[in-house]
Amino acid sequence: METRVAVIGIIVENKDSVEQLNHLLHEYSDFIIGRMGLPYREKGISIVSIAVDAPQDVISALSGKIGKLQGVSCKTAYSNVISHE
Repeated sequence: METRVAVIGIIVENKDSVEQLNHLLHEYSDFIIGRMGLPYREKGISIVSIAVDAPQDVISALSGKIGKLQGVSCKTAYSNVISHE
């Protein structure tokens, strides 16, 4: 199986979507290397970055599901490192 390392950058503008976001991240936790969340209270948003090592279709699926959450936007940056497991 080929896996890639990627970072998913997430901006949460709707706090009502946080529970759904956390549920998705738990669902994909086997692929998550690390997570950093920063509340930006002055702007009323949260900034989250997720480092993953997963097959490309898994990364795309997670990113797509996150992007469909109300008031949540995300972008994915892929590394050129491809591992064969």
